Amino acid sequence: MTLFSSNTFFKQLAKVLLSVAISSLILAANANEVGYPLDKAPNRLNNMSSLQNGAKLFVNYCLNCHSAQSMRYNRLRDIGLTDEQIKENLLFSGEKVGDLMKVSLSAKDAKEWFGALPPDLSVEVRSRGADWIYTYLRTFYRDENRPTGWNNMVYPNVGMPHVLWELQGMRNVKYQEVKNPHEEGKMEHVFAGFEQLTPGKMKLQEYDDNIGDLVAFMTWMSEPVQLERKRIGVVVLLFLAIFTVFAWRLNKAYWKSIH
Repeated sequence: MTLFSSNTFFKQLAKVLLSVAISSLILAANANEVGYPLDKAPNRLNNMSSLQNGAKLFVNYCLNCHSAQSMRYNRLRDIGLTDEQIKENLLFSGEKVGDLMKVSLSAKDAKEWFGALPPDLSVEVRSRGADWIYTYLRTFYRDENRPTGWNNMVYPNVGMPHVLWELQGMRNVKYQEVKNPHEEGKMEHVFAGFEQLTPGKMKLQEYDDNIGDLVAFMTWMSEPVQLERKRIGVVVLLFLAIFTVFAWRLNKAYWKSIH
């Protein structure tokens, strides 16, 4: 009876693991279903200076419309900020250090201005992926046909304006005509890069670096304990590896005395 129950348990466990693996593959496939190729976001989760700069950018440019209701300001202590630094640099409207990162924008105004309520950014990176966010924030361009005057290569016809345009400057897209490889004699428009219309406060590489910091902060914000979790995971794996060696040696010594 015990053996039967054990076999049933392992069969159910195998089904669960298989379902999880299939779901992960589906999510990965959906994440890659974009027309514009995604750039790799830099990994700066262990860089406190980058996370602090990302927090500053997030509060100054994102928190005006997007909330982060799963995050409190005082949690920023985990990235090296003191309560005094949080008060002086990140609180502007009478918030308290222990408050959640909310916005005063009403749902009615949001729908009227943008067509929909801006999503909460607490777990946006876990939903979209860091590469998607990193590329999205770097591919806005001017489009007079859009209500906001802006469009995006990763998210066509997006309702969000380019809130970072002063840093990046205004850009337009360039297309070139090439032969359609599937239909002989026909031409098609292919994206050929961006054209800088007006300069921004930052140079191209400087802007990309700051976006990397912003995405790093949003990645950290989506799971603040992930660094500690990974450290604990490494310790556990090292312990299991050492324990396996001792268990193997003990098992060998035990059977040696029997034989």
